[in-house]
Amino acid sequence: MKLYRTQTGFFAEKDGNYFSINATDWDDLLASPDIYEHVKNSLSTRIESLDDHQVLAPVVSQEVWAAGVTYFRSRDARIEESKDAGGGTFYDRVYHAERPELFFKATGRRVVGPGKPVRIRTDASWSVPEPELTLLISSAGTITGYTIGNDMSSRDIEGENPLYLPQAKVYDGSCALGPALLLSPDPLPRTTSIQLQVSRKGSIAFSGATTLAELKREPKLLAAYLFRDNSFPHGVFLMTGTGIVPGDSFTLASGDIVRITIDGIGTLENPVA
Repeated sequence: MKLYRTQTGFFAEKDGNYFSINATDWDDLLASPDIYEHVKNSLSTRIESLDDHQVLAPVVSQEVWAAGVTYFRSRDARIEESKDAGGGTFYDRVYHAERPELFFKATGRRVVGPGKPVRIRTDASWSVPEPELTLLISSAGTITGYTIGNDMSSRDIEGENPLYLPQAKVYDGSCALGPALLLSPDPLPRTTSIQLQVSRKGSIAFSGATTLAELKREPKLLAAYLFRDNSFPHGVFLMTGTGIVPGDSFTLASGDIVRITIDGIGTLENPVA
């Protein structure tokens, strides 16, 4: 079952049908460990279809966090981009360590939804999208759903010095989420595919794919570390890292279209401002 936040209310998609739901507070819904049952028991009027233009990012008061270096491809890219700054070995150590890298990514107001523009930092010269399975975690620390995330990143800034990570990651329009929340009490299959396509002036500028089988750390482990000495009364989103990293010659440009597809969830599409 999928849950949508729109300009006119909240809707659920179940077995190919759309229903309005009897709920008025998004934060209360997302905080609940029983969100699946709450939504299932709140199905109301059936509607013919959902207007894609009305779909908003599935976040209000929630924070968005992210995990880094969870795929081998990401490890290699981070080592390469930071070797001149003396930080290359940091990423190898993180990849093999028990403790994951977790960092703050965005507040709700910095997140854009489907169809809205993501941004490139004005002081960056090398920017990439990072397609990521994103967890919805309840206030109790349980994983209750999944969505698609785009963790926009300034690779030149992070590569200059790993301590610049917040500036490379956190800025207005640096995060996109959506279009739906896939509500499920069960983990996604390891065969779940993540696909990225960047279009430029009608042509494909970059494409890539991976699966959750390449994700080194289990989502439950990432969630458990995030909740160590941290509380999230409205629930929280956690991006799980990327296994798709364009080559060093690629950088995003204004006007590009970024499309991220994850099996079972859908497609998140955003233009680049």
